[in-house]
Amino acid sequence: MEAKEIIAAAKDKMANAIEHLDSELKNFRAGKANTAIFNNVMVNYYGSPTPVPQVASITAPDARTMLIQPWEKNMIAPIEKAIMDANLGFTPQNNGEQIRINIPPLTEERRKELVKKAKGEGENAKISIRNARKDGIDMLKKAQKDGMPEDVVKDSEGVIQKDVDAFNKKVDELLAAKEKEIMTV
Repeated sequence: MEAKEIIAAAKDKMANAIEHLDSELKNFRAGKANTAIFNNVMVNYYGSPTPVPQVASITAPDARTMLIQPWEKNMIAPIEKAIMDANLGFTPQNNGEQIRINIPPLTEERRKELVKKAKGEGENAKISIRNARKDGIDMLKKAQKDGMPEDVVKDSEGVIQKDVDAFNKKVDELLAAKEKEIMTV
């Protein structure tokens, strides 16, 4: 395997860690209606767990309200139960046609808790990035044993470290933006 391939593989893993962090941060409620929080809420759909967005349309008519319109009327109760079980911090109300969710403003304590959770996700992303670096460097050392010149290995390790620094900076930027969003009243 060539040094360029090893560097590219490590960089791909780091990019995946950033993508995962970005998608996880979208699930954090920042005091305004965000339909993405239902992406991980599973509802029992004919015996199989299915994400709510696959059995209903979810809209946010304003910053404090979300409407869930199931495609089948008999899904209203299971969706309502799934939302309660997910412990998202709000109570669904149904009128027989759709489920309305009023978003309460976040308390200061809840905001701090969300920031702490977001930072935990950021730390997980940084761990993934460090693991990608370790895997890349291990592959370089193996390639060195198989005949890759030492100076190429050293240069490649430097490139991987630069990527790690850049991706860690990106994690910090994403976290800072999310923290600002959560703490803004």
